[in-house]
Amino acid sequence: MTSTQSEIEVAYDISNDFFKLWLDKNMHYTSAVYTRDDESLEEAQEAKARVLYDFAEVTPEKRVCDIGCGWGSMLEYVVRRGCKDATGISLSTEQTAWANDRGLPNARFIVQDYHTYKPEVPFDALVSVEMIDHLCSPAQAREGKAVEIYRQYFTALAGWVKPGACFGFQAILRNRVPRKRQDLLDLQFTADVIFPGGLNPRLEELIMAVNPCWEVETLHTRRTDYGRTTAEWLRRMRLHEDHIRKTWGNQVFDDYDRYLSTCVRGFASHYSSDVQMKLRRI
Repeated sequence: MTSTQSEIEVAYDISNDFFKLWLDKNMHYTSAVYTRDDESLEEAQEAKARVLYDFAEVTPEKRVCDIGCGWGSMLEYVVRRGCKDATGISLSTEQTAWANDRGLPNARFIVQDYHTYKPEVPFDALVSVEMIDHLCSPAQAREGKAVEIYRQYFTALAGWVKPGACFGFQAILRNRVPRKRQDLLDLQFTADVIFPGGLNPRLEELIMAVNPCWEVETLHTRRTDYGRTTAEWLRRMRLHEDHIRKTWGNQVFDDYDRYLSTCVRGFASHYSSDVQMKLRRI
């Protein structure tokens, strides 16, 4: 991981109660998938989890790992729908504690860097939802190291499963470069203050990096879905402005208002996007 544990904790360990105010009830902090105009955030997050479960070809007989498991939201769906057992790994102590408190049967969540994790028995399926943005720093990308770093990730994970196993993968993408100074400043603020140490990959970098271990079988981009997701997060957070300012301070509210507003604008302007891929181990 390029992002250190302390940087991960800056991004995710403000307070579980803070995020609970504006995320969906299952605490998905990633793009939802909307299938209807009148769909709620909760329904759309369930749809996202369903897509990734199906991409990973999970069944009740399979062992599953979620890399960058957050609050355990994806694995909650996996366990509920059916798997043999589930393992979630994360560098966030707050998120891992929350996930373990869910009490999901046959599931465990551990604080672990994927670089140093070695499964005792191969997994049958993998999922990972918007974790890869923590692997490559802006400085490393400028040095031309992004594809190499992402390939190391995909190669390491290929060693966790048998040939033919599937991987339900989702990532935020950086797309067009803004031409307005304020947009550039706001995106830099998001990277430096909200998610220090990481960088969203470009789609072409991921396509190059999955080789030679994985085949891309299905690919969907979710730019408009993520724009709608972040707009709903922003709306919900603003409903609790007074409480957030009193409990966590003005800076937290102002920073997250700026961050979420930047996300909404970024997806609308094609600066950012999102991708879901079904990968199969070669």
